[in-house]
Amino acid sequence: MFVQLRNHPGVIVSGLLISALLVWGFWPQPILVETATAKHAPLTITIEEEGRTRIIDHYTIAAPVNGITCLQHLKVGDTVEQGQTLLSITPLASQVLDPRSRALAQTQVFVAESALQVAIEQARATAVSAQLANKELKRYQPLLEKGLISQGVFDTAQTQAQRLSATKRSTDFAVEVARHELESAKMTVEYSDTQAADQPVERVSVRSPINGQILKVARSCEGPVSTGEALLEVGDPRSLEIEVDVLSADAVKIKRGMKVFLNRWGGSHALEGRVRVIEPVGFTKTSALGVEEQRVLIISDFTSPAEQWQRLGDGYRVEASFVLWHEEDVLQVPASSLFRYNNGWALFVIEGDHAKRRKVTIGQRNGLQAQIIQGISAGELIVNHPSEAVEDNISIEQRVE
Repeated sequence: MFVQLRNHPGVIVSGLLISALLVWGFWPQPILVETATAKHAPLTITIEEEGRTRIIDHYTIAAPVNGITCLQHLKVGDTVEQGQTLLSITPLASQVLDPRSRALAQTQVFVAESALQVAIEQARATAVSAQLANKELKRYQPLLEKGLISQGVFDTAQTQAQRLSATKRSTDFAVEVARHELESAKMTVEYSDTQAADQPVERVSVRSPINGQILKVARSCEGPVSTGEALLEVGDPRSLEIEVDVLSADAVKIKRGMKVFLNRWGGSHALEGRVRVIEPVGFTKTSALGVEEQRVLIISDFTSPAEQWQRLGDGYRVEASFVLWHEEDVLQVPASSLFRYNNGWALFVIEGDHAKRRKVTIGQRNGLQAQIIQGISAGELIVNHPSEAVEDNISIEQRVE
């Protein structure tokens, strides 16, 4: 048999070639993998949600009497000043008040006068508190520069001063509103008597309680109105806050005074703010997928200079990022390189041309990166997006981009 094969060397060569091809075909081939490097870098954990701006104080201008309004010339966006006449109303012929009605009307005047005094005292108390908070903030500034207090203490004092300043503006507006309510109560008594036929009809002027802009015009044509009917809405666009609704499970992680970054608002850079209020009452909202979610409103104030966000108005869209945790120097790897192993976490470290499985202890995660507390060192090469084919001590080949 061997002698016959020696006479046919082509058969021998073909057999050897086929054997070599079979061995080569069934020989385990290195698995092509994507790699990443463990490195030190800043890591931030945030909660991101869509929100909108809103003016802190909206004032609805209502008709103080039954009557006929004049043609409305004010438009949305027009600037108004405190005390400016917004429109006038020709009142209907007033009815003569009976003794009981007149006594009630006069009582309303006394009530409005008392409410004005309450508003004035509240404004004084708020002004004193705001003045004290600003003095305390000024005292903290040199202490912070000398390192005698922490940044957190200074940020809390700064937030308190800004909150009290906003409250002071609100109470000042409340005083003006109380004055106009007193005027309204007096008008009820003043215009309750019948007028002589030859006496000219007096028009009731409706004035703006604040410096601001027209936000809404309920009706612009001339026509009859009833007492309490909304005619205009005014507000001060310089006093803005941010309203963001988040999942209730995320709301419990957010704290007052927490920093928030506002992106995609139309400017070239992110704005900064600070959480002022976490509303204690949640509400149900249906998501785009039709799932009912419990959500909570988070109210924040701007801390960026006012000139940077004055182009924003009421109801403008922003994307808010609440900073839960941040460190500048963190050993981290892509979160996609981790997988569950023996009730813990593990990844594949590249040693030579083999992948070695190694258990690690992780810390904070933000969805893209994960903090490594124990298990690997900076600079080590790891397998990113390991497939089911990757196993411990398997031969691999790095994918070249």
